[in-house]
Amino acid sequence: MFKIGDVNIPNRVFAAPMAGVADKAFRILAKECGCGLVYTEMINDMGLIYKQARTEKLADIKGEMPPVAIQLFGSDPERMGEAAQIAETMGADLIDLNMGCPTPKIVRNGAGAALLNDISRCRQIVRAVNRAVKVPVTVKMRSGWDQEHLNYMELGGVAEQEGAKAVTLHARDRMQFYSGHADWSQIARLKKNLSIPVIGNGDITCPGDAVKMINETGCDAVMIGRASLGNPFIFGQTVELLETGTVIDAPTVSERMDMAKRQLTLSISFKGEYTAVREMRKHLGWYVKGMPGAAHIRLEINQASDSKTMLGLIEKIKNGL
Repeated sequence: MFKIGDVNIPNRVFAAPMAGVADKAFRILAKECGCGLVYTEMINDMGLIYKQARTEKLADIKGEMPPVAIQLFGSDPERMGEAAQIAETMGADLIDLNMGCPTPKIVRNGAGAALLNDISRCRQIVRAVNRAVKVPVTVKMRSGWDQEHLNYMELGGVAEQEGAKAVTLHARDRMQFYSGHADWSQIARLKKNLSIPVIGNGDITCPGDAVKMINETGCDAVMIGRASLGNPFIFGQTVELLETGTVIDAPTVSERMDMAKRQLTLSISFKGEYTAVREMRKHLGWYVKGMPGAAHIRLEINQASDSKTMLGLIEKIKNGL
């Protein structure tokens, strides 16, 4: 058992709040596979305030197994506080503040990683949100804007001073996006200097990497992102390796396809067939990664336009094409 503020989290393996990936269906599967804490995709503060239907749907966590964090992005302290209150009423167990998204569209609006260039504004945002809600507030950040401006230590200190109950460090700067290597030594340094939990993020490609990150950095928990694409099994495998030292075998093709089928079925129930099938194309493409003939399979996947076709394709893959 692990705690952030007063929230009990069953283990130290978290799922990253990936835009376009970490939707309701994905979160449910991650939890079923053993993930300790899941996050929504990043939620626009103004979208919540103005009750935009699309934003409210992204933030919908009704019926999900707690704990679930709602991640917010924005740049105005007062509005972020207001949005956090709404997220709290929607059932968020934690409010996570995005101070690391490198996407140009987000950065242009002064949010995400743009905040790394304005630590005083970061301070105001954490303070405002912490005052606005009763649930724990956490911060997800990168190490800095670029290699010449690595200010993660300063931001981590500010987050703790203003009442954040944990910080997640993706140990890359904004200009790296997802290229190069995450510098885990930054996670170790941050952990040594903070008394609140530090969650390590970046370059965990397999359960062994998670063990290595915790051993090397002393971080309190790990966050897995891209390695879980088409592979929610990684959460349970990582928990098992961390807690018992047991290596769980990789899932069979049959198990992977059963999981893909469940994800599609869940997604249809939440989003309707049209949207679910089109969004599932990329997910199923990830599920078949590494299989013989994967490139050809993906061509077929990308042509599937209804659930019957996609489910048939999943069965075909399951039965060895």
